[in-house]
Amino acid sequence: MATIRLIQKRIKSAKNISQITKAMQMVAASRMRKAQDAASAAKPYQEKIIEAVRQLGSGVQRDVHRLLSQGNPDGKTLVILISTNKGLCGGLNTNLFRQVARWFPDKNKTEFVTLGKKGQRFVVRTGNILTADFTADDLITAAQPTTDLFVRSFIAGNYRDVFVVYNHFVSSLRQEPERIRVLPIELPELPPEEEDTKARETGSFLIEPSVREVLESLLPHYVEVQLHTALLQALASEHSARMIAMKNATDNAKGLIGDLTLMYNRLRQERITYEISDMVTAKVSME
Repeated sequence: MATIRLIQKRIKSAKNISQITKAMQMVAASRMRKAQDAASAAKPYQEKIIEAVRQLGSGVQRDVHRLLSQGNPDGKTLVILISTNKGLCGGLNTNLFRQVARWFPDKNKTEFVTLGKKGQRFVVRTGNILTADFTADDLITAAQPTTDLFVRSFIAGNYRDVFVVYNHFVSSLRQEPERIRVLPIELPELPPEEEDTKARETGSFLIEPSVREVLESLLPHYVEVQLHTALLQALASEHSARMIAMKNATDNAKGLIGDLTLMYNRLRQERITYEISDMVTAKVSME
């Protein structure tokens, strides 16, 4: 009797867990779609600012702006690490941190700025240098202050280069760790046809007040757009990974419920058989 009651409790617990994980799966799926829509909506603006930087920066000397020139050769590497605030997203963070350890093995020459509680804990736990933490409930809002920090530090000559590391959204079933070097800025090269067009149109417009001053405002914003894009990719990756993890948890809970129900029915059948056997034995003994 005690065993049957225990199985009943376990079945009830598994059903409750299944309901919770199913709800979390649906929430994660909705948030993933919103993150994908946000990334798609931001893509035209991203393409236009890349085009503007490419047009203005093509042909200029790299020393026209400090963000274009090489960083301090004796400086450290700064890593902007984008992770999640919460768990329950499978091996998403684990895979990312494993790659970070491979990409930046020298702790004495690397500093970290983290966006996400999991990344902040990883940096502290592994004994790396944590320069700043911009973790917030909405990580998108941290793009501008984070950019301001590492742009000022790079211009001041504190770092050799700056990398952004995040989970790149490939599909709802696949997310890959990725790193991009945002500083010093590597200007995208113009395709040959655009080079010809630019050469023909060079004399048709003037840049006011000057290329240097325009780049002064444009380049930091260009870097911020790169970080903003990485944050959108990381959010889409987080929600898709959590959706898959919760789906697997729901399926496992349903499988457990099936196994426990089968065990429960077997025990009930055994108990009924024993009761019938006792009744028959009692009747025979009274005859």
